[in-house]
Parts: sequence; structure tokens; C-alpha cells
Amino acid sequence: MRKFTTLNDQEILALAISNEEEDARIYADFAYAIREKYPDTAMIFTDMVHEENEHRRDLIDLYVGRFGQHIPLIRRQDIAGVMVRRPAWQVQGLGIEAVRGYARQMEMDAARFYRQAALRTTDAATRKLLGDLAVAEDRHEQTAGEIELNRLPASKREDEDEDARRRFVLQVIQPGLVGLMDGSVSTLAPVFAAAFASHRPWEAFLVGIAASVGAGISMGFAEALSDDGKLSGRGAPLLRGLICGLMTTAGGIGHTVPFLIDRFPLAMSVAMVVVVVELLLISWVRWRYQDTPFGSAVVQIVFGGALVFAAGILIGSAG
Repeated sequence: MRKFTTLNDQEILALAISNEEEDARIYADFAYAIREKYPDTAMIFTDMVHEENEHRRDLIDLYVGRFGQHIPLIRRQDIAGVMVRRPAWQVQGLGIEAVRGYARQMEMDAARFYRQAALRTTDAATRKLLGDLAVAEDRHEQTAGEIELNRLPASKREDEDEDARRRFVLQVIQPGLVGLMDGSVSTLAPVFAAAFASHRPWEAFLVGIAASVGAGISMGFAEALSDDGKLSGRGAPLLRGLICGLMTTAGGIGHTVPFLIDRFPLAMSVAMVVVVVELLLISWVRWRYQDTPFGSAVVQIVFGGALVFAAGILIGSAG
């Protein structure tokens, strides 16, 4: 891998042409991937593709005027220290804000590349050329901002952001919350029943682990098989099932781990504290993502949890 400082003017300009071509492809991939869910943002990326293509044509004209018709293939990944672009598909899965933020970072990286290149040359003609490229990228960033203001005013951006939030709640938060509630509440009875029946923390721990893992597997399959997500918009069934299953297991294991403590009274006290924390966490998630009043969420979850907890104690004490 070559160092950037070893490139001559011809190679730097060839690298710039390659960079513009790659950036245009990434913007085009973004536009294609989000065209249905976020049409206004997709139009922004389409306009940015046109801007990149214009810059590429300007760069080629400059190159041909100085160095001739042949343009050597020099790419970012071939040069040490040059910021390598991530493929569009790696960014798209992180959400619309991540896509917008990555595009802005691409523009800033390009402008910085040309400014650094201009600073390292002592040739007047080369410095002028690289300085013009830096100005072009700065202008591109400004143009992209103007395009965003025209294509995506505050009202449309808020609509797209709200749609993204709803999709995140539906596809991630909802199956995770269902799993967390089931794991935290449904396993209370068997864990504490075993604890009060035997007064042996280790036996309560084994029962808790078995109940948590079993509930996680059951809830994971139930969520994944409930629907394919195409009509409901709930996303990939495999992902939903995985999220639901893992959160169910985590919810049950939380108040099971304290029973690794050998002393029964201490183990029971710690487990009860963990249960309270779990129920408050569930209430907070419902308040944060499902617009449920926090007080109401606490009452509902704590009341349900208390009933299951009491059932476990009564059954265990009867044994």
C-alpha cells in the first residue's frame, strides 16, 4: 500500500476521479434503497449523484488537459491514510439518520482530502489545481445543503423521522418489550416458588435458568411464526424472533443470577431488588417508546408482577 505523500500530481488527480466515481455510486445506492420509504431524501441523493458526475467530468477535463487520455486506476483502498468508504448496504441498516450523517461525512472527507493535497505541494500550478478541487468540494457541500433545504423542508423531514421511529418501535422495541415483560414476569412464580419451597439458592437458580431459557426459546419461535411482517410492517420474522427470545431470556435471568449467592436471605433480598429494577425498566420503556404515562405504566407492570410474585411465594410456601 502506497503512502499519500508519495503520489505525484497526476496520480492525485487520478485518485480524485476515482473518488468522485465511487461517491456517486454510493449516493445512487442510497437513493435506490430508500426510494419507497423516504422518497424526499432519495431525491436529495439523486441530485447529489448529478453533482458528483459534474465534478467527475470537470476533473477528467482537467486531467486530460495536463496529462493526456490515459487515467491510471488508483483507489482509496490502495493509499494509506485515505478514508475508505463503507459500502452503502452497511450504512442503510442503521437507519435514515445514519445514512444522512454518513453522506455529510463523505462530503467533509472529500473537501479535507483536497485541502491536504494542496498543502503538500510546492508547485504553483499543482497547488492551484488542488485548491480548485477543494473549492469544488466545498461548493458541493454547500450545494448539497441547499438541495436538502429545497427537497426536504422541516415538515417533510419530521414526517420521515417519525416514520422511521414508528418502524423502529414496531420492528425492534415491540418484540423486545414483549420478551422482556414475559421473561421478567412469567418466570417470577417458578423461581421464587422453588426458592421458598427448598430454601436452597442453587435449586432456585437451576429452576430460574431452565425457565428463562425455555421461555426464551418458546417466545422466540412464537414471535417469528406469528406473521411474515410483509403486511403488518413488523419487519423480518427471524430478527423479531431473535430479539424477542433474547430479551425473554435476559428478563428471566436477571432475577435468577442473585441465587448464586449461598446465603438464602441475602440471595432473596438481592433478587427482590432486581425484580423492582426490572419492572421499573419495563415501565420506562413503555413510557419512552409507547407513549404510556409513566405512572400508569408503573402501576400496571408492578401490579402484574406483584400478583405473579405473590403466587410464587404462596405456592412455594405451601410445599
